Amino acid sequence: MRPVVRETYGPADLSGQRSFAGGFINFGYWRAVDLGLPLSEVERIRSQEDLYRRVLDAAGSPPGPKVLEVGCGLGMGCAVTLREHGSAAVTGMDIHPEQLRRARDAHAELLRQEPARLRFVQGAAESMPVEDGEFDAVISVEAAQHFPDLGAFAAETWRVLRPGGRVAVASFFTVDDAPGRPEELARLLDSYASGLDIARPVRALADAFAEAGLTGVRVESIGPQVWPGWDLWLSRWWAPGTWPRNFLRAYEQGILDYYLVTADRPGRNAGAGTAAAAPGP
Repeated sequence: MRPVVRETYGPADLSGQRSFAGGFINFGYWRAVDLGLPLSEVERIRSQEDLYRRVLDAAGSPPGPKVLEVGCGLGMGCAVTLREHGSAAVTGMDIHPEQLRRARDAHAELLRQEPARLRFVQGAAESMPVEDGEFDAVISVEAAQHFPDLGAFAAETWRVLRPGGRVAVASFFTVDDAPGRPEELARLLDSYASGLDIARPVRALADAFAEAGLTGVRVESIGPQVWPGWDLWLSRWWAPGTWPRNFLRAYEQGILDYYLVTADRPGRNAGAGTAAAAPGP
């Protein structure tokens, strides 16, 4: 585990910061929220739940699937999956033992009531401690920007998916691999300057999936439903020009965007096609 990840999600406990709410750690998907009205914690939590809903819909798993979440944090997305998608079983995996301890504490009652439907395991995206072909769907919400090796993540995703299974990843990436992108982001955003977030083009993940043998790779920009709401929520505490507000600035300057990337493991009910789609505008 990289030291900056250990600190941010351990002693620093990013989930406890005021910009996040309800135990989630994501920027939110604000499509169903009226940004012209005052925002409360209710709308903030809904935005974070809706991001999971968007990802789960994209994963397109069958009734009663087995789902793996890579980078589950406090497990709030696992609870949404169980509650709303009739999942037979959900495994939340995280690299950080402190996050897993918090997840088990937060969901102690659910773990007691549904021991066969929910579990948390410690593991890295590049080395998953689960069986070959164990899952119908693999999801990851706002964690891939931390993964050191996207190729290894893609290979492990192929391994743990059943034939016909699908992966759906939501995270933020650079729009291209133009020279100087990492330096641009490091000047704008402290999370890139510290190395917590890694500057890579979305094409790197799409290509990694294709090279691992996953097919039907699709890349969709969902930035218009993420950045304006996130920035408006941040404006409660951060003034324009402060670094957290620069996520929207990086998007408006055509440097960074938020993407939903999906792919299938070939086999029964697998999607057709092998080429990665071009990133959205």
